[in-house]
Amino acid sequence: MDELYLRSGIFLAPFHNHDENPTLSMERDLELLEHLDRLNYHEAWVGEHHSGGFELIACPEMFIAAAAQRTRHIRLGTGVVSLPYHNPFMLADRMVQLDHMTRGRAMFGVGPGALVHDALKIGIDPGAQRQMMNEALEVIIPLLRGETVNRKTNWFNLTEAQLQLRSYTRPTMELAVAAARSPAGSLAAGKYGIGMLSIGGTSPAAMERHTENWGLYEETARANGHVPDRRNWRVVGMFHIAETREQARKNVQFGVQAFADYFRDVATFPIIPPDVPDPYEWLVETGTGCIGTPDDAIAYIDRLIAGSGGFGVICELAQNWADWDATKKHYELMARFVHPHFQKSRELLRGSYDYATSHHEDFTGKAGAAIQAEIDRHAARSSAKPERSAAE
Repeated sequence: MDELYLRSGIFLAPFHNHDENPTLSMERDLELLEHLDRLNYHEAWVGEHHSGGFELIACPEMFIAAAAQRTRHIRLGTGVVSLPYHNPFMLADRMVQLDHMTRGRAMFGVGPGALVHDALKIGIDPGAQRQMMNEALEVIIPLLRGETVNRKTNWFNLTEAQLQLRSYTRPTMELAVAAARSPAGSLAAGKYGIGMLSIGGTSPAAMERHTENWGLYEETARANGHVPDRRNWRVVGMFHIAETREQARKNVQFGVQAFADYFRDVATFPIIPPDVPDPYEWLVETGTGCIGTPDDAIAYIDRLIAGSGGFGVICELAQNWADWDATKKHYELMARFVHPHFQKSRELLRGSYDYATSHHEDFTGKAGAAIQAEIDRHAARSSAKPERSAAE
C-alpha cells in the first residue's frame, strides 16, 4: 500500500438535530461541499433517507445537481441510493442525466436501504431488500452500457428497455455498493467488479468485518473475471480534530450526544451503546472514532491501513458533532496536515529544504564570493577610466 495514493472524501448522510431549521441545515450542507472543494477533498457521497427526522436529504441526485453548480473539482456520489425504492430504468436514466450535468463528476453509489421505516412506508418487506437490490443492479449496469434489457420481477417489468442517452463517462459512470455487516454488498460489488463502500464504523471489530468483506469481494470479483483493485475500496470513519485534544473534546460536546441518541432510538443499530455515560470517552477508548489532533488522525488512519491491508479512499462521516465553525476548522486541519501525509505531497518540499539547510554555509559562501567579485570588478572599471582635462 505504500505506493497507493490515499484519496480523501466524506460520507454525508447528513445528520442534523431535529431542533434546527431544516432549510438552513440543507444550505449548510451545500456550503460544506463548497468548503471541501476549496480544500481539495476528492469526493463526497450524499445519502437518501425518508424517515427518522435526522437525515434530511430525500433525493441525493437533486442535491448533487445543486452542489455541482457551486463546486469545481470535487466528485459527487449518491451515498447511497436505495435501489428497492426506485424503478431501475427510471433511476438509471436520472443518473445518466446527472453524469452529463456534472461533466463526469457524478458517481453512482447503491445499497438496499438502511432505515426499516423507509421500506415499510412504501410496502416493502425489509427482508426482501437485498434481493431487490441485486435484481435492480442486474439491469442497471447493462442499461448504463447502452444495452437493451428485458426483465420481469415481482416489482418491475422492463420490456425492450434502452436508455435514450449514452453515459457521459465511458463506458459508464463509477459505481459502488455499500457494505456494512452482511456480505450482500461485497458479493454484489465483486460480481460486477465495481467499487465497495465500507460503512458502519472503524472500530477494530468493525474493521475486521470490513476486511473480511473485502476478501469476499476479491474472491467474487476474480470468479467473475474482474481484477480487484483496492483503489476502489472506500472506508468510512468518524473523526473530529482540533489544535489540541482538549479543544477537540470540548468541540464535540455540541452534538455527539444527539448523534448517539439517534442511533440508539431510530437507526438500525446503535453505534454508541445506550448505557455509555460519556460518548466521547467511549468513542476514543474503543477506537470507534478519532477525536483529537492531526497527529491522532494520522495514527488512526495508519492503524486502519495496517489492519485492512490498504484501501483507496478514507471517507469521513459528516456527523456534526461540533458546531459549524469548529466543523469547518476540522476539515481545514485534515486537508492541511493529515491528507498530505498519506498523499506524499510534502516529501519533495522537505527534501528540498533539508538539502538547502545542509549546504547553507557553502551556498552563502559562494553567494558572498559572487557578490564581492562583482563589487571588485566594478571598482576596477571605475579606477581605469582616464581623468578628464580642464580644457575638455
